[in-house]
Formats: sequence, structure tokens, C-alpha cells
Amino acid sequence: MTSAQIEIQLIASLVAMACAIPGTFLVLRKMAMISDAISHSILPGIVVGFFLTEDLNSPWLILLAALTGLITVFLVEFIQKTGLVKEDTAIGLVFPALFSIGVILIAKNANDVHLDIDAVLLGELAFAPFDRLLLNGADLGPKSLWVIGAILVLTVALLFTFFKELKLSTFDKGLATSLGFSPVIMHYSLMGVASVTTVGAFDAVGAILVVALMIAPAAMAYLLTNDLKKMLLLSVIFGVVSAITGYWIAHWLDASIAGSMTSVLGILFLLVYLFAPSKGLISVLYRQKRQKVEVHLLTFLLHLQNHEEESERHVKHLNEHINWREVRSKSVLDLASKNNMIVIEDQIISLTPKGKEFTSEAIKYIMTNKSSAIEEMKDRFFLFRG
Repeated sequence: MTSAQIEIQLIASLVAMACAIPGTFLVLRKMAMISDAISHSILPGIVVGFFLTEDLNSPWLILLAALTGLITVFLVEFIQKTGLVKEDTAIGLVFPALFSIGVILIAKNANDVHLDIDAVLLGELAFAPFDRLLLNGADLGPKSLWVIGAILVLTVALLFTFFKELKLSTFDKGLATSLGFSPVIMHYSLMGVASVTTVGAFDAVGAILVVALMIAPAAMAYLLTNDLKKMLLLSVIFGVVSAITGYWIAHWLDASIAGSMTSVLGILFLLVYLFAPSKGLISVLYRQKRQKVEVHLLTFLLHLQNHEEESERHVKHLNEHINWREVRSKSVLDLASKNNMIVIEDQIISLTPKGKEFTSEAIKYIMTNKSSAIEEMKDRFFLFRG
């Protein structure tokens, strides 16, 4: 492994970690698409910064681009608060307009400058090791490594310093206000960090990968845990794993590094989306199917509770009069029998004491509009779930 390969993977990993932290809070605040808006709308800030400094390496570019990101957030929220359009529409109005301004400024005034749309959108990590930071003749490594490293250190420092405030303003703005924290200040501070991270990262990895690294790892972590600290840690892990894996896939296929990393993120998200233990699609579908059977069981037990005559409690009654298919009837009877809710003698179904107790409690909850408590009751009574 060459030093350039190590530097590329290190830069990608630092970008992944720096993006994962603000990305986690954006996902929790249901503002995932604002990262896409910021990553595109910062272009005019970079262009104006270049016009003022005539230096692509000037820190003013980062500051002005970050300011443009904050202006984007402000405009989106201003349009949304009018009540005339929703947030997604406001985002769709603001960022194309600002991005277009940046494109026009480049086309009209900076055609001879190495600042093109492909570089802004796609980036090229393979070139990052060639842009070195030289100090008194000493080679300190790639500039991107120092820029994104400094941003990561700042982000982590702010996270540890204001973790409680960020958590409160994210989950309970009212409580945060009552405790003396300003949700507005925390909100725009978070947007500022997201803007600075985007600006610092897109020169190396491009706007598309920045958005992917900011949202996909956080979305995967969200499907796996409800604990904020664990979510942050998982977001960082998913981001770093995707960055390194994507690099080696790109190396093997001789393909775009940013494209390969984004593809790995997509594949990992698909796997988590399908197989996450509690929030995955398969788990959700299984739980819905189970709940459907359990609702049928409750309906059946209520029917037995209200009818003493044997004709109403005969096994065939489920198919002939309740109009249940044979498969559904069997699944309901099996579930009731496994949980010792019923006994069947000569094809006649009767409630057991446990079945009567369960049914009586269920009726009480339904009569008092506490149907949500039935799930807790099922956990107490059911040894086997549907």
C-alpha cells in the first residue's frame, strides 16, 4: 500500500466522521434534505470569496461559503413559515436558485480558473494527496487532511461541550427554552457546523459524497438504535467502513472513488433497511402479520365470551359463519391453543380460565378507550406470539 493510498483513505475516513456528527442531528430533526441544499448553495459563497481574495486556498472561502449555507437555511425557514409551501418545496426553491447564481458567476467571470462544476459536484479523492501543505519547505501532508482534520476536531469539541443542549433542543424545544437554552441559537450553530463541514469536504470528495456521508450513516444508525450516543457512534462507524470499503472497490474496478463510496453506503443502507431487528422492513412486515393474527384471536375470544350455544362455538363455525378462510382459522386456533386460551372437545371450542381472564381484561380496556394497553396485556398473557 502506497503513502498516497493511505492518505486517500485517511482523508475519506475523516470526512466520514466529520459528516456523521452533524448528519445525525439533521436526521433526528427531520432535516436531511437541508444538507443537499447547503452542499449546492455554498457555491456562490465560494465564488464570491475567490473574487475577493483571488486565492482558492484562502480561509475566507470557507467562511463565506458557510455564511451562504446559513443564508440558505434562513431562506428555507422563512419561506416555510409563511405557511404557503412546505419545507421540501422551500428547499427545492432556494438551493437551485443559489446554485444557479454560483454557476452563472463562474461562467461569466471565472472561466480561466480551476473551479468547475464537475469538481464541485463529484470531487476527486485521487488528486487530494497531490495538493500538499508546505511550511518552511517542510511537507506536512495533503491540505485536505489538515482542513477536514481541523473541522473534525472543532466538531467533536463542540459536540462534547454542547451535547446536552443539542440533545434537548433536538428532542424537546420547550424544555430547552424553559431551562435557559436557546433552540434557535443551537439550530443555527448546527447549520453552521454542517455548512463548514460541507465546504471543507467537498473540495476533496465532492458535494454528492458529502450529502451521502452526512445522511446515509445516520439513517442506518437511526434504524438500529434509539440511543443518541450509540447513534452517533454507529454513524461514524458506518461512514468510515463505507469510505474504506468504497475506496478498495474503486481501486479494484478502476472506477470513481466517490461513486464507489456512495454505492457502498447505498448497499449498506439497503441491508439495514431490510434486516434491522426492530425497524427493518422484514421485521415490520412480520410484526404487522403477527398483530393481524392477534387481532383475529381477540375477535374470536370475544365471540366465544358472548355465545354459550355450541353451534356458535363449533370449529366449522369459523369458516361457515365468521367467513374466515381455513388457513386463518387454523392460525387463530393454533395461537389460542398454544397460549392455553381455549380447549377443543368434539370440535366444540371453550374458553379456559386464562382465556376468560384475558378476554375480560381486553373488554375492560376497550370499554375505557385504553386499547393501546392491550399490547402490554398481550405481553403478560401470551407465551407465544402470532
